[in-house]
Amino acid sequence: MSQIALPLAHRRAEDPQRIVIGNANRTVIEALRSPSEWPFRTAILTGPPRSGKSLLGRWFSAQGSASRGRGEVVDGANLLDETDLFHRWNRAQEDGRPLLLISDAQPWDIALPDLRSRLGAALHLEIAAPDDAMVAGLMESLAAQRALVLGEGALTYLAPRAVRSFADIERLIATIDRLSLERKAPATLSIWRDALEAVQGAEQPRLL
Repeated sequence: MSQIALPLAHRRAEDPQRIVIGNANRTVIEALRSPSEWPFRTAILTGPPRSGKSLLGRWFSAQGSASRGRGEVVDGANLLDETDLFHRWNRAQEDGRPLLLISDAQPWDIALPDLRSRLGAALHLEIAAPDDAMVAGLMESLAAQRALVLGEGALTYLAPRAVRSFADIERLIATIDRLSLERKAPATLSIWRDALEAVQGAEQPRLL
């Protein structure tokens, strides 16, 4: 599982934020590398909560160079005044600057006809649900951010049992970390099981 390191400090200066690349976002990342190919140099990025939309937006913004300029990123675009967003779209067109709009709304209902027609022609990018391999990569990355040692066999045990939700995966690792600290014990099977139950409920399916 590969990762992109962001040039932004996270927790400690020597611990940069990282984007785990997997089935859910690989196509999105490939598209973000080539904004010149976007229709009208505009793309709309959507995806589940905690799926890394804002991280990808900051990474995209950092990819600009002196020769082609940085792209503009509007995070939470669905919450902005539509007339203001329409003017930002026009300015980006005039400047020849790529425009990445990040929306938390799925679907994003746009009332202003002029904005709706222009964004309807944009490239639509969506982060999907992670598969087992990406879930394992996310768990490994989240544990590393917390300096949490998951224990031998943790990813093999946890990944196929975890709900395919970025937010729940984040909660699961946070719960393992909390239980390990509260019990003053390493994160092993009993803690993995209790954390899964705490996050996903006692009636979750169990794999043999």
